[in-house]
Amino acid sequence: MSRAIVAEYDASENTLRLVEPLTGVSDHAMVRVSIETDDAFDPLARLAALNAPTADIEQMLAEIAAGRR
Repeated sequence: MSRAIVAEYDASENTLRLVEPLTGVSDHAMVRVSIETDDAFDPLARLAALNAPTADIEQMLAEIAAGRR
């Protein structure tokens, strides 16, 4: 199983703080962590890497609505 979550690193406590509990993960379970700092994260580059069609959300919703008529 793989999923992405956001956590805050606390250097003074040497911990990662999660926004919410991890459902389906046992207490003290070993998990694998991948670190991406905000500086390295480029959402447009990530989107381009998907190699999937993209469009303006308003245009997409209009096309979906037109298809329902």
